[in-house]
Amino acid sequence: AVSMQPNSDAIAKVPELVRKLYELVAEFESLFPGRAFTPDGHLVGSIGEMVAAHNYGLTLLGVSSEGHDATAPNGWLVQIKATQSKSVALRSEPQHLVVLLLRRSGEADEIYNGPGALVWGLCGAMQKNGQRPITLTKLRGLMQEVPEAARLPRA
Repeated sequence: AVSMQPNSDAIAKVPELVRKLYELVAEFESLFPGRAFTPDGHLVGSIGEMVAAHNYGLTLLGVSSEGHDATAPNGWLVQIKATQSKSVALRSEPQHLVVLLLRRSGEADEIYNGPGALVWGLCGAMQKNGQRPITLTKLRGLMQEVPEAARLPRA
């Protein structure tokens, strides 16, 4: 389990690669009408981890790390969630949580950057897959309550 920080040159390529990805998605969807080819799961999660690590100066933990994805310069353990939908889901209460909305343009919008406990307390019931969902709308509202000192600063 190697920890890492993505370099700026690699991060600079992310928006262009995401746009290319969506060009492929559009091509698939035109070839197979009525089927959705939305990138999700590991792909979106990994893109989100790279972007968050770069934006906040995080060191990513090994891929099998339980509950958290990275450590912040201040020592906080951070879980990173990226999505293109209207919600995310958590398996456990993270110390700190960053939620990003990945846009088709390749840009990533910060939806939430704050204490995990605040979010965990408002997540929905545990689903069959062991995850508790929360909507981005609810997260945006919670973000208004997070003081600057409880947010990770941009690197």
